[in-house]
Formats: sequence, structure tokens, C-alpha cells
Amino acid sequence: MNDILKSYNALSSSSSRSDVSNVLNSIINASPFTFDRESRTELIKNILQDLKSQSTKSKLTSKDAALALLAVKTLGKDPSGSAFLASSTNLSTLLGFATTMKDDQDASCEALRCIANALLLVEGARSTFITKEVNGGDTCITMLEKSSSPDTIFILARILFLSTASGPSYIETVVDGKFHGRTIVEILGSKLDLMTSSLRNNTPVAKEAIVDILKFVFNLVLHYPKMVDAEPQHSESHNEKVIGDFWSPKLDGLLPALLRTFASLPPTSPAPLQAPLTHVIHSLITIPINSSLKPLWFGQAGSSSARSSTSNSPKSRSPHESAPESRSDSPTRSHQPGSPIISTLDRALSSVLSAGRRSLSRTSSPGTSFPPIDVLQRAYELLDQSFLHYFPGDVDVDHISVRERVKAETTDSLDDILSPLVVLVTRICLGDEGSKVRVKQWLIPDDLDRTSPLEQRSDLLGRCLRLLSSVYHPRVKDACGELLYALSDSNATTLSALVGYGNVAGFLFHKGVLSAPVPNESSSTNIPTTTGDGVPLNPITGIAEQPKLDLPEMTEEEKEREMEKLFVLFDRLEKTGALPKENNPIRKAIHEGKMG
Repeated sequence: MNDILKSYNALSSSSSRSDVSNVLNSIINASPFTFDRESRTELIKNILQDLKSQSTKSKLTSKDAALALLAVKTLGKDPSGSAFLASSTNLSTLLGFATTMKDDQDASCEALRCIANALLLVEGARSTFITKEVNGGDTCITMLEKSSSPDTIFILARILFLSTASGPSYIETVVDGKFHGRTIVEILGSKLDLMTSSLRNNTPVAKEAIVDILKFVFNLVLHYPKMVDAEPQHSESHNEKVIGDFWSPKLDGLLPALLRTFASLPPTSPAPLQAPLTHVIHSLITIPINSSLKPLWFGQAGSSSARSSTSNSPKSRSPHESAPESRSDSPTRSHQPGSPIISTLDRALSSVLSAGRRSLSRTSSPGTSFPPIDVLQRAYELLDQSFLHYFPGDVDVDHISVRERVKAETTDSLDDILSPLVVLVTRICLGDEGSKVRVKQWLIPDDLDRTSPLEQRSDLLGRCLRLLSSVYHPRVKDACGELLYALSDSNATTLSALVGYGNVAGFLFHKGVLSAPVPNESSSTNIPTTTGDGVPLNPITGIAEQPKLDLPEMTEEEKEREMEKLFVLFDRLEKTGALPKENNPIRKAIHEGKMG
């Protein structure tokens, strides 16, 4: 028998608290290889029984609960230990500890951590946990509704995320149910508000709590609309429901809290785009932008369409660090009939560009305070800052220094980090005409300097154009193309005129446009063909045509000298063997009598 197991079994109700603590600490601090499968499961079994026992003969008291459950959690980090904890009996026991020991938060949290570890390491435990026998999901939601502790909220959100990660059938019960008279949408919204305020006050574990709440939220928006008779968001028919193609109004209430979190999270360093902000974006790109939900998307900062016609408003000015101040009162072109609205990129990212139905008014939770929200401004500034961070100056986007920077900061790829944010900005532009006007004037203003190559600019436009030829970042590449395409009213001719066909030829080729589009009567009347000064634009480069130089006519003597230089050059090439005799153009011209 294992020595530590012997020491634990030797304890009794008369053992001193220090002896009990010493044995439990020896379990906690032991090497993972100290225990074999039998001794590990025997220890877990004995500790749980002793904690559950209320007799005076028990070797563990309520004062030992937190340390004893920490020992159980340590033993459960091994798969054999978690497998033992994953039974319905043991999960129910641990859940009982979490609820009955609520006055001892450390003990309650340790019991919940034991459950979380079991659900993480044993996939089958997730289904067991939400059975009627254990009723773990509903119990955890009820605890979440009552809790205000970041530590407890974090663990409960982790458990609920895991419970719905591989058992999406439970999600329908979660969304349709009521817990103390509140829906899960209302509960999650209030906890997001609470934890966002806590994070702004530097409360420990608040960040982790937000991350796991958002993971749980994403599971809801990912699965629930596909499980119920949700409304299709566009006219295309599909044999299989894809995320974003359908939406349920029961989830509408998540949007205000997500937007408040999106707008209120403090800046991060060195990278401006990190968790939990990335998790907020993942959820936002699944929520529709339509006439009924626009008051939630834009209402807290005023109508986006109204803002687009106010040229002197600070919010109408470009947040771009190097682009000239641009106007936002530019007229926009109407969408071309028959042109695709749904982005092909969004399907590839499982982050489609449309969905939704009605409006649901909701205010922030009591005791919380949030700044006004301009979601478009916030998203665009984040995009600008993130691109500047990873692609400083006019660096080649495929340069090794870019990949090294990403590798030094995160385990995620640049595609994973940046693509969802570009998709979010694109969705907003496709869903709201006023937002499209604003972004177009920020990114490609009417007074854009077109005297130098657009793809060499050290601003967001230049970075987007350089990404269109990227090899190492294919999803960001596609996302940037879709953003520019959306700003061009989903019209290939307009896009080519705005930035030059040469910059978007590859992107358009993959959309089925095999040659440079030619303006016709059905094309937009606002396609730029000249600069503000009336200088014609080169349709390939998108920059101003350079005037032709009027060179003076050469004299006969100058022509003869140039001819002699060519004769000597080709003669030298012929003698060195670099040019075959029959291919020498000078010799050929003499032979044909064209030169004297």
C-alpha cells in the first residue's frame, strides 16, 4: 500500500488538526508518479466519504474541507483520478459540497474545480453531469445567478461551457428555461457587466471569468439557432444550417452586454487584440445587423446613418493614424442588383455576415457604469491598431519579422487573431449603409493622396492591399478583400476603380472575375476616374497618371552615336556567345539593307 495512503488511513477523529493538514499537504505536494491507479482512487474515495460523513468519528471536519478538496482536485488531475470522479455518484457528491459549503467559499470553489477538471479530462462526464440524476447544469446556473465572486463565476462558467461543448442538446433546455424567474440570457448579461466592471477595477480572476462566460455564450449562439425553428437571415436555401444563417430572438438580449464589454474592456499590451476581447468579437460576428436589431447595435451612440451625414462630428473623422482627415458626407452607391451580399469568406470562417430579428431593449446591470458605445469606431480603431502592431510601417506582410513577432506573443496564428475583427467590420458595413459610408471615408477618402503607389502606403489601406498578395496569412488576406469589396458596394468595377485592378486582380479572380472589369451603363455613376484636381487615374494602379515628358528631337549626329553604341554592344554579345549571330538585330538589319 502507498505510504501516503497508509498515513491517511491512520488518521482518526482524535488526530490533531496539524497531523491532518500534514497528510493532506503531502498528497497535494506529492509527485504525480507517487500514486498508482489503485492508491489514487482509494484516496479520493476515502476523502470524499470522510467529508460526507457527519459522525463524530470522522477524521475530517468542516475546517479541513477546503484542504481536503484541494487534495481531491490534485489527485483528479490524473486521468485515472478524473475517471473515478466522473461517475454520477461522485459528481453529485462534489456538487453537494459546492452548494452546502457556500459559507466556506474556498471549499465550495475547490469542489467546483474538482468537477471542472473531471469534465475537462473525461468527455463522458459532461453528459453525465447534465443528467436528471446529477442535475449539474441547472444547479450551476442557479449558483451563477446568485454569485458575485469572480472566482466562483469563473469556475461555474467553465463548467457550463464544458457541459455544452460536447452536449449541445442541453443548450435548448438552458435557453428555454427560467432560473429564479430569469433566463440564461439575462443572467449571462448581468454577469458580463459585473465582471467587466471588476476587470476595470483590477479585480483578480475577473478576466478569466469574462473569458469563460464568453465561451459559454458562444456555445449558445453557435448551437441554439440550429436546434430550433429559427428564422433564416437571407433568401439562400441550405440543406444544412450554418452559423449565422439562422437566428433566434431569444438570444437578442446577449447583444447589449456584449457591446458594453466590447467597448469597455481596458487596452492590452503589447498586442491590442487579446482575450477576452477576441472572444467578444467571436460572439458578435454571429449576431445579426438588421432593421429590428440596429437600435441595439447603434442606438447607444446614435444612429450610424445619421452620423454619416455629419461631417464636422468628431466621430465622423478618421481614426487612422496617417490617413488625411476625411469627410463622411460622401454619397454612397446603391447595392448592385444581383450582386452577392453574403461573403464567401464568412462561410469559410463559420462567421457569416447576416442574421436576426426583433429588438430587445436592455440596460446595464445595477451598480455598473459604461461609456457610450460607438461600436463601429471601436472596431475600426482596434483594426487600425492591430494592423499597425503586426505590420509596422510599410513592412512586407509576409516578412519573417511579422511571423516572429506573432510567435513571441501568442500561440495563435495571425489568421486566428485578425480575421474575426475584419469580418466584424465587414458585417457592420454590409448591415448598415451609414457605417459603410464612414468606413469608406476613413479607409479610402475622396481626397486620398494618389501620387504614389497605394500598396506602399504605411496606413491601413496600404496594409490591406499588401495583404491581398500574402502567402502566409490566407484568411486575413480573404477577409481584407471582402472588406474592400463590401465598401465598393460588392461591385468589381467599383473596387478596381477605387484601388486599381492590379491590387485586387487575384481577389477578383477567385470571385470569378477573370479580367479587368469595364465600366458600363449599369455600373455605379460614382466610380472615380480622376483625382480631385482632375488628373486621370491609372485603372491598373489606382494612382494619378504621370504626364508624358516632351523630349527634344535628336539630331542626326546624336542618332549616329547611339547607333554606334548599339552596334558595339551587340557585336560584343555575339563574340562572347551570349547572342547567336542570326539573332543579332544589327547584323540582320544590314543584311536586309535597312542599314547602310
